[in-house]
Amino acid sequence: MPSILESLYHGSLFPNEDIISKDPNYRPINRQITQSLETWKQKLSSGEFEELESLLELYSQAQGMEMTAAFVCGFKAGSAMMIEILVDG
Repeated sequence: MPSILESLYHGSLFPNEDIISKDPNYRPINRQITQSLETWKQKLSSGEFEELESLLELYSQAQGMEMTAAFVCGFKAGSAMMIEILVDG
């Protein structure tokens, strides 16, 4: 199994793809979202539904940016803790 550094170097480490919430409400909420989208698909014209999908795609992109920022922030905090531990050790 390659090391984390090797995985980073080779571009095969994708932490965001491994994140699946363990919250028991996660899957039921996703089912509700899917059901709601199906309902809206029936209510709206195809053009209106495409607009809704575009809006949801923009939201997804923004959410991805937030997740990236949170990952970077957490990684930096963890790294700072390790430096502090090693320096003050």
